[in-house]
Amino acid sequence: MQTRYTTNPTDFKQYDTERIRREFLIENLFRADAFELVYSHYDRMIVGGIMPLTKPQSLPTDEELKADFFLQRRELGIINVGGEGTVTVDGQVFSLAKKDCLYVGLGSREVVFASNRAEQPAKFALLSTPAHRVCPTARLTSAEASPTDMGAPETANQRTIYKYIHADGLKSCQLVMGLTTLKPGSIWNTMPPHVHDRRMEAYIYFDIPENQRVFHLMGPPQETRHVLVDTDQAILSPPWSIHAGAGTSSYSFIWAMAGENYTFTDMDFVILNEIR
Repeated sequence: MQTRYTTNPTDFKQYDTERIRREFLIENLFRADAFELVYSHYDRMIVGGIMPLTKPQSLPTDEELKADFFLQRRELGIINVGGEGTVTVDGQVFSLAKKDCLYVGLGSREVVFASNRAEQPAKFALLSTPAHRVCPTARLTSAEASPTDMGAPETANQRTIYKYIHADGLKSCQLVMGLTTLKPGSIWNTMPPHVHDRRMEAYIYFDIPENQRVFHLMGPPQETRHVLVDTDQAILSPPWSIHAGAGTSSYSFIWAMAGENYTFTDMDFVILNEIR
């Protein structure tokens, strides 16, 4: 498990492209039969992925957690962005098609990931936060997530938002999680951008076509920078940073938040004439 530390926004102004990518970008999220896990000191969120290929893979317990098992003091959100697969939690099997979500509650001891077909492996995105109470382990399919269409062709941001883990969906302690899929011809995932000083956010980009990229925008509203992101890569976004991005084609991304406030709508939007 890698460890990423927090960054002072004043220091961030001095970062070059290489330093920004090293601090905030997770480049190889899905590796065959191997967990990729990054422990962020922003709200202690763990961002990771697993692509089981040749055999089922059990969620490991890293020494850095100082725990008897991974979810001893944590909760876990899982979204499949690949082929069909299963997640087995303490003997209970959950089937996950592409864009389906599973919440795994505090105290679950054994979590095993498997693909239905090796030629079309599942890709399980993992987002975990500290937890203080037990919430039930439960699945929500993309059709059950009340997909909501937003945006317009005129602003190139027609998109469908799926909310999975939140106050009115799958219950959790602090994890809020969902995904957004852009319509063909749309490129902006959030505009105008926003910040929320009470919680961090992680983005996992997927379904970016070959040879296309997303320009993920970050930094304080008056000191913006960008990171060029490929498919199956993730961004750690600090609470003081804007959250926005534009692609060279349409794409999808998972968003997950953790911190002091559990309210999905807790966002401070920044009007465009204030952004630099």
